[in-house]
Amino acid sequence: MSAVEAPAERARALRERIEHHNYRYYVLDDPDISDAEYDALLRELQALEAASPELITPDSPTQRVGAKPDGGFREVRHRVPMLSLENCFDEDELRAFDRRVRDRLGVTGPIEYVAEPKLDGLAVSLRYESGRLVQAATRGDGVAGEDITLNVRTIASIPLRLRGESPPVLEVRGEVYMPLAGFEKMNAVARECGEKVFVNPRNAAAGSLRQLDPQITAARPLAFYAYGLGEIEGLPLERRHAAVMEVLRGFGLPVSVEIRVVAGVEGCLDYYRDIGQRRAGLAFDIDGVVYKVNNLDWQQRLGFVARAPRFAIAHKFPAEEARTRVVGIEFQVGRTGALTPVARLEPVFVGGVTVSNATLHNMDEVARKDVRVGDTVVVRRAGDVIPEVARVLTESRPADATPIELPEACPVCGSEVVRIEGEAVARCSGGLFCEAQRKGSLIHFASRRAMDIEGLGDKIVSQLVDHGLLTDVAGVYALHGERAQLISLERMGEKSVDNLLDAIEASKERPLARLIFALGIPGVGEETARDLARHFKNLDALVGARITDFVERRGVPGIGPKTGQTIVDFFAAHADLAYTGGDFAGFLDDLAIPKVKGRVLQGLVEAFDSLAALKVARVDDLVNDERVKVTGVGRIIAENIVTFFAQSHNREVIERLKQAGLNVADASKEGAFKENARANALSGRTYVLTGTLAGFTRDEAKASLEALGARVSGSVSGKTTAVIAGADAGSKLAKAEKLGVPVLDEAGLRILLDEEDAT
Repeated sequence: MSAVEAPAERARALRERIEHHNYRYYVLDDPDISDAEYDALLRELQALEAASPELITPDSPTQRVGAKPDGGFREVRHRVPMLSLENCFDEDELRAFDRRVRDRLGVTGPIEYVAEPKLDGLAVSLRYESGRLVQAATRGDGVAGEDITLNVRTIASIPLRLRGESPPVLEVRGEVYMPLAGFEKMNAVARECGEKVFVNPRNAAAGSLRQLDPQITAARPLAFYAYGLGEIEGLPLERRHAAVMEVLRGFGLPVSVEIRVVAGVEGCLDYYRDIGQRRAGLAFDIDGVVYKVNNLDWQQRLGFVARAPRFAIAHKFPAEEARTRVVGIEFQVGRTGALTPVARLEPVFVGGVTVSNATLHNMDEVARKDVRVGDTVVVRRAGDVIPEVARVLTESRPADATPIELPEACPVCGSEVVRIEGEAVARCSGGLFCEAQRKGSLIHFASRRAMDIEGLGDKIVSQLVDHGLLTDVAGVYALHGERAQLISLERMGEKSVDNLLDAIEASKERPLARLIFALGIPGVGEETARDLARHFKNLDALVGARITDFVERRGVPGIGPKTGQTIVDFFAAHADLAYTGGDFAGFLDDLAIPKVKGRVLQGLVEAFDSLAALKVARVDDLVNDERVKVTGVGRIIAENIVTFFAQSHNREVIERLKQAGLNVADASKEGAFKENARANALSGRTYVLTGTLAGFTRDEAKASLEALGARVSGSVSGKTTAVIAGADAGSKLAKAEKLGVPVLDEAGLRILLDEEDAT
């Protein structure tokens, strides 16, 4: 071996030995050398690389700490969404979850679950390509998080290179946490130096991961446990979650030693009780237990609801509670206009933090708990859950305790506060005007599924609002006159500004459905916006619509089919009844018809002006129901729409949008696809998209199919019309073939869309 080759070979051998010892220490918890011996190996490698920098590799154990990132953390969009879990808090809720699982699967016996501690840390995603760590991200909102790769590389328990033969892509989900011993030691040092200490390990872990300087993160005692997978390629897996965790352990990724396979609810509860008893002696904070269906095929069948899987649940430990006094009440206005009553409290230490505010959720909760200013209350906090008022100690209520009332006007903008019958939430109706909703409404307006203004993301919107350049969504189209000021903003050079202005101009051509969705009317999602655009054809018609344009109420309030039949049968048996005049309500009341009293009695009087008309009424004439005139729009959404457009501030913003030249008429088109007169050509058909299409994005293909009246589903069933499969199609294609569902390629999609030119 030459003199040049010897250092290279020694460096390679040292890297392998250090990674081997990392695996034994962090994954197997079974070190076979002392800390001093390990440190000697690392120092030797550092010396070799310092003398010969060409020997340094990106995944060398010496390269964990990098330079500061330019600016802040950039956004990372998760290829597979990072879902959160539904919670249960007692045995009954756990049994209800298990019952739902068994019912959906059609299984009568006990389900096999994997149980593991729910670490009180921060969820992260680690992406490995060909075995190397290339990206780490926070969960964020589940769709997009922040790139924290440089900080995650500093965590010694996370391998920079996987052990063994690695797949092309392996995305690992897990929790970054701070072990209790490290937390106490770090705080002890901070106290000695007169520095601020962290309140709890979770806050310490989260704060450490979001440091802009990786050197600071490297000094914090962080650790990691893997608990699941995101995107994977080229990795055949056994069809059991527990087996997958063993595969990850073999790759060198730490997996909880407390993971167990249990049978049914009783097995889950035994695990919960056992680890609950040992909780105080664990090396890390936990706030509950997570149960997952072990069978991966069953997980796929169970699927997801909203942002949570149906196959898993978090069983939380009882919350910590403390007594304090309500000293005031404020109403906070959220980004969607929802008013949340917040109790201002005498500060009290509970759940690891000092609490001075607690949510009361909504006015139904205020009424149910009968919370008043001056009351002594019990405050509950569990983990990172927002503190809440659990109950009122009415026996301690002072004589001057003040009831809480919903304000009539928004405390931020003064717009009318509305509360639709049947909804718990009260909302500020100034959606396009209210300052509290300003950033949220602008971000939603510019989002990809709304007006799709590339470059107008969260951070740019915040800057524009903070600098007074944007006050509402119509102001977006006046930014052309603010080019010089835009260029002066952070992260905004000339090219960025020109690209943004071009994107704003292009957004004027978005279809009416996109504009309706972008307005952020409560309850109006993408599908409903398309239905509204098809029905009303132009924005002016929608703005001027009334409740009766959406729904038509028939019958008598309070009368269902059984009561309706009872009334019809009564008059059929008393055909000779006569009414000679006077008090019609009193006459009907004297008849003592079963279930006809109160509002039902009053409703009959209002609906029928004579006994003759009532005697010939059919059940259908009596039963209270509503006929929906616009697909997907019931009374609650209809009231939201009418209330939204009734606000003068909102109408002023819409008038400015029209003057800016936005498309306010239905052109029956989406994105890059041309107008197609066959608006209902695919009505009644359901398609599923899978794989990568060369000539379309997934959203473009979906929008184009929907523009022809088709429904695009995320799952394959026997009712699916066809699956449209692009390159690298996965399980959906396999399921289609198993069920005998027709499969179309991209050429077939083009023919379906009447796009003959395949270039």
